[in-house]
Amino acid sequence: MTKYYWIIAQHSEKVLEVENASIFQGAKIIQASKKFDHDPTVDAQLWYFNGAFITNKRTGFVFDVAGAKYENRTRIIQFVRYAESCAAQEWEYNYEDKTISLKHNRKFVLDVLDAKKDNNASIVLFEKHGRENQQFILQKWDDDSMVIENVATSIIDNFKFLPKLSQNFLEILDDDEYYDVNIEVGINPHVKTYHAHMVILNYRSPYLRRKLSTNKKNNDGTLARIELPNILPEIFVIILRYIYSGKLTLKEIDPLDIIKLLVAANELSLQELVTYIQSFLIENKVNWMKQNFVLIYQTSYENDFFLDLQKFCNDLISNEPDKIFNLPNFASIPEKLLVSIIQDDNLQMSEIQVWEQILKWGISQNSEKLPSNLKDYSKEDFNILKNTLKRCIPFIRFYNLTSKEFAHKIHPYKKVLPKELYENLLLSLLDPDNKKGESKPRITRNIDSKNIDSNIISSKHVELISKWVDRSEITDKLTSPYEFKLLFRGSRDGFYPDKFHEICDFHSRTVVIAKVKGSNEILGGYNPIAWKSVDRYRYSNTKDSFIFSFNNNNINDNYILSRIIDNRHAVDNRSYYGPSFGNGDLIIWGTDINTFSSYCYVCKNSYEKSIRETEDRFSVEEYEVFQLMKIYS
Repeated sequence: MTKYYWIIAQHSEKVLEVENASIFQGAKIIQASKKFDHDPTVDAQLWYFNGAFITNKRTGFVFDVAGAKYENRTRIIQFVRYAESCAAQEWEYNYEDKTISLKHNRKFVLDVLDAKKDNNASIVLFEKHGRENQQFILQKWDDDSMVIENVATSIIDNFKFLPKLSQNFLEILDDDEYYDVNIEVGINPHVKTYHAHMVILNYRSPYLRRKLSTNKKNNDGTLARIELPNILPEIFVIILRYIYSGKLTLKEIDPLDIIKLLVAANELSLQELVTYIQSFLIENKVNWMKQNFVLIYQTSYENDFFLDLQKFCNDLISNEPDKIFNLPNFASIPEKLLVSIIQDDNLQMSEIQVWEQILKWGISQNSEKLPSNLKDYSKEDFNILKNTLKRCIPFIRFYNLTSKEFAHKIHPYKKVLPKELYENLLLSLLDPDNKKGESKPRITRNIDSKNIDSNIISSKHVELISKWVDRSEITDKLTSPYEFKLLFRGSRDGFYPDKFHEICDFHSRTVVIAKVKGSNEILGGYNPIAWKSVDRYRYSNTKDSFIFSFNNNNINDNYILSRIIDNRHAVDNRSYYGPSFGNGDLIIWGTDINTFSSYCYVCKNSYEKSIRETEDRFSVEEYEVFQLMKIYS
């Protein structure tokens, strides 16, 4: 049975309701005095939490940021739930500070406008400051009398009509009779004109709304006209159909076109689409993005809205630099990107490898000018290469090289280095007690037991889990060591699911470790792909995940390893769950949305075997999440 709640503003003790108990989408959310249980419109004040959506009992509509306008004082309204994930409709309740934050931008929370205490005060979006007009208490509603009936008997009944509604809107788009806007897309000679409807564009795209406000239909019958020269017609038609239908399927679209869609969605201020596309790419197109890293890097830093892609790029630069240097199109890497890579103190490469890659890049920039054999280089050839590498040379840590590396790798290119630098390097190697300079060492990683930052596991656990990741036998020597980099710790960061997702979302190659309360049991799982917060299509597909358990200190004899057998349900990404694997195979800090209680659970569904002898719910006293970072020698 669905559990309904009053959402009570702590400063005023009023409850949130749909204004005038309206059954129409777009109605404002306000605060009002609590109604009696038998009032026929009390259901306009009752809400249930369906994952990240806050849904009204009376209408089945959800909290929505009006116009997807993410700024202070934007109204909160009720609106039909979109078929795809939508940033303007997904929320998180923080049990500690009692705020309801926008899931995709947690700096914004629900706020009673101007801290008013009277009825009819609007509920708005506002930057979090923590005062009482941003704090809300959830109070469960008991419907013992069963007198009140929901206008929508169930959320399923509401949603079953959406496909037809979506199809009707597409038919409106395709109908050439009633349009009142012409949209000219592309540049000559490839401009294409699309017909559309002002009222739909106005509410679906803030960018198009601004365009229309300065270019309205004339009284003489001339239609409003919008020009979009920066968007390709074949890309715009996909977005236009999304604007009308609320549907977008990316699986069959070429990844290069997905990038163009992302850029176009950003230009049209379709923030929910920008968030969704980035998430889709990180979840489904990692290998393609690595192969096309230069494009992804340049796209992500074109503006400040592609933060998820920027994080993906920075993680790859720091953790897997070899992937970048071994790209087929390595020569096309911009100088700015190359400099940012070699400046990184945490770059996991030896200094001679850094020099060799920089040299390879510099030669590739002048492949048509420079001879293929170094012996054939003229003075002018060395000057060309020197000029190409002049912005990179200062960031190579030459003083960390050995004499052998200097003799064989640096000396042949001495004319590329500044004369003073070369002479000082030579003197320092000839007389180590009287060095002429020094270079800051790179921070190399290791997995020595003294450096494992864990309250639960030891280096022995790390070694065994690493072998499982590599699918090695436990008797094999560990040839590919990993650093277990601590991302999240429940006792430090908070145990609630929202904190886990805030810190760990978009991180891949992670190991979850949990200590069962009151026992010696350690449970965990390995997720090779990125975590995310998705409720409608919550499962991620991978063939490489596994779950495991240890039951005492003798880890080599008393453990259970269970690999995935149902790839489609490998990882559960529900926003109101902590790290979870399979269809209930391992749930860490799940939330029962009917009772708002937290629990942990293990069973056998999607993995080879159960990792516990019982399926009873249990508690954990600590859990940690580590990211595996390969160590490059």
